[in-house]
This record gives sequence, structure tokens and C-alpha cells, in this order.
Amino acid sequence: MSIERAREYFAKFNMQEQILEFPVSSATVELAAAALHCEPARIAKTLSFLVGEEAILIVMAGDAKIDNAAYKAEFGKKAKMLTPEEVKGKVGHEIGGVCPFGINDGVKVYLDVSLKRFETVFPACGSGNSAIELTIPQLEKYSGYLKWVDVCKAWKEEVR
Repeated sequence: MSIERAREYFAKFNMQEQILEFPVSSATVELAAAALHCEPARIAKTLSFLVGEEAILIVMAGDAKIDNAAYKAEFGKKAKMLTPEEVKGKVGHEIGGVCPFGINDGVKVYLDVSLKRFETVFPACGSGNSAIELTIPQLEKYSGYLKWVDVCKAWKEEVR
């Protein structure tokens, strides 16, 4: 089970007890926000893409959407999401629980600047009914991110 992978990963940092599990689904931004009683934007959704033959993850705010032009400028390719069938095999988690914790080797993680406006965010933890509250410095530490990127839109209109 993917949540076990995330739990084992966080055990290395003595953080496994911080994982929240819900009696309801948190597999979408809206469901996670309802389960956590927080605004949807604070849900750190993780989307999986294919760049060449490599899977990458982009963790972004719940109200953000991929900006295709910014994505292409950053990665040199048009955004191509993994199919649901590819996600588990290439990343190690299933859709609804995709997160940067306990993932397959070689998967690169990027954090989108849309997250930086929050003190804490809630990424999933490998299952469709889990999350963990992390500060931005904790997200940086535990995600193993490669770098911050600015590849999202929609949320910027909200900030202005």
C-alpha cells in the first residue's frame, strides 16, 4: 500500500505520526479541503508528468493550474500528464494519493511557487484518504525537491 511507503519514508525523520488519515476520501483538492477544514488552495496537489521517458512530479497549490507556456519554457516540452495506469508504476503511488514521499527512485520533484504564499500546506501521503501538514521549509526538506518552478496560473489572479 502506498501510504505504507510514505509512512516508512517519514519514519526516517521520526515524522510518521504526523500523517493524518481520514474516514472519508481526500483524493481531490475539494475532498481534502473538506476533510481538513481548510481552504482548497492550501492543499498541495501533486501532478505527475512525462518529460521524455522520465516521470516528474510538480507539487502546487490546490487552486493552481498548469500554465502550458510556462511549463514548456521550463521543461522544453509540452506538458504531458501520466495516464492513471502509468502513475503507479512510474511514481509508486496511485492517483488520489500521489505525493513526493516514498516515491520510486529517479522521479524528480519540483515545487511550484504557488505554495510559497502559505505558512503550511497539506500534501497527500500515498493514499486517497491521507495528508500531512508541513511548513514550506519542511516540504522542501522532505520532498527531496530539485528546484522551485513557476509553471502555474489561476492562483496569481487570486493574489492580486
